[in-house]
Amino acid sequence: MSTSQQHLARKPKADPPTVAAAASVTHRGGIRFRALRRNALVFACQISVLAVLLFAWELATRQSALNAFLFGSPSAVWGFLVQMWKDGSLLTDTRVTAMETLLGFVIGNVLGTLIGLALWYSRFVSQVVQPFIVALGSIPIIALAPICIIWFGTGLASKVAMATLSVVVVALITAYKGALSVDIDQINLMRTLGASKRHIFRKLIVPASLGDIFAGLKLTVGFALIGAIIGEFMSSSEGLGHAIFKAGSLYIIPKVFAALVVTIALALCLTYVVGKIEKILTPWRPH
Repeated sequence: MSTSQQHLARKPKADPPTVAAAASVTHRGGIRFRALRRNALVFACQISVLAVLLFAWELATRQSALNAFLFGSPSAVWGFLVQMWKDGSLLTDTRVTAMETLLGFVIGNVLGTLIGLALWYSRFVSQVVQPFIVALGSIPIIALAPICIIWFGTGLASKVAMATLSVVVVALITAYKGALSVDIDQINLMRTLGASKRHIFRKLIVPASLGDIFAGLKLTVGFALIGAIIGEFMSSSEGLGHAIFKAGSLYIIPKVFAALVVTIALALCLTYVVGKIEKILTPWRPH
């Protein structure tokens, strides 16, 4: 055997695990690229649909197919947004409503989630309190506004209370549903291995319920915002709800739409933050 042949024979071959790892990285990169491309396509379609709707709305008002006094127009809405930005009311109202919404969202979800998960400990207690939960959830939130104002006054506390009441029942039900949906075979397996009920709750019930809990969080963002704005309708001198109510009472429809646009943007931002937190806390779930 020649020297070159001996050298080739002694040369180590490529490590199969290394090749497999490189292939896996390439595969994940391809999946990530396709996901980004799909998300970009979805976003582009959403922007296109919005642009077409705004163009049709503007065209209809300019051609008098729609009454501009009753329906406003995108250009008039933009004009009021610029005006509200310049006079400072846009930032002030958004900050007030965001604070009320965020406080009510956090308090309501913490209370509702803790109670919902705690009900898993006792099926008897959950059956006892079930009609009371249903009764509380069936009350229209606007009917509670006068009571909240009497109890908490006309300041920040009453709006936070309204937002909390709008959220707490939904958070409770979603958390309890998530706890009950845990696979009974997994629970029995942990019991067979000697796990106590407390360990089952911490290690299995809570992690397995996070999917339903975060679904409830995304849902209750809008509920908290609705509760805060209803509270501002009833008694407030600041906030997006106050701006909507005041503009509506004066029949300034474009300003109403301008405040609604900011409200929608606020809800989208809060939902986006909740989604990011979900990805961090539940990395094992597909998103």
